[in-house]
Amino acid sequence: MGGAVEVARDRSTLTLRVAAAGFASSPAIVYRALTGVMPVEARIDDDRAFDRHVLASILAAAITEPGPITERCGLAADEFTALISVYFPLVTVLLSVLALDEAEIDDEAAMLRDLLLKHRSTSGDVGRWLAAMVARRAIEPEHLWEDLGLRNRAELSRLLTRHFAPLAEGNTRNMRWKRYFYRKLCEDDGLVMCSTPSCAQCNDFAECFGDESGESRMAARRREVELGAAIAS
Repeated sequence: MGGAVEVARDRSTLTLRVAAAGFASSPAIVYRALTGVMPVEARIDDDRAFDRHVLASILAAAITEPGPITERCGLAADEFTALISVYFPLVTVLLSVLALDEAEIDDEAAMLRDLLLKHRSTSGDVGRWLAAMVARRAIEPEHLWEDLGLRNRAELSRLLTRHFAPLAEGNTRNMRWKRYFYRKLCEDDGLVMCSTPSCAQCNDFAECFGDESGESRMAARRREVELGAAIAS
């Protein structure tokens, strides 16, 4: 009898995993399933709405990438499940099955997480979750706001100013956020990151202070899907 129950449970889990995999077809679709609207329609007037938008954006970007969701978003399995339960309860059953795999903590991401935690300006779970999520997504190759699934850099600046104000306020010259994070890590270790006496004399100035505008990942993916559908019809 126990064996039959275990087999049924395994089949149920497999069914949920298949459903979750199908659900994660594009960041925009995942975002809509989480929030009920497409990213472009998101209203972020108050802090809770903004936090929900940020969390949905990060999850949408991470879920659609290969590998365990816990690893891609930087949260432990219990943290991932708690986040979903609090902010996206309608999909808790579907997405909790994705958190069966425990994440391995990357050393670089752990350092960034600790830096963010040291400069928290809000209390509660959201700031702690975001410290881990932002740190993990920061080791991806694109601009940080893109790897977080956000619509533009201004949303990233708002996120950091809200939850990690002491750190964000130190970026007085509008340095690219990833570069700024690593500069702060070097300063904390007593290291000199740059060989030139000032930023103005540096050949890599554009790498630290260059433009970060562009089309968001979700918008680009949505445009590709719409174009494909138009061609097919």
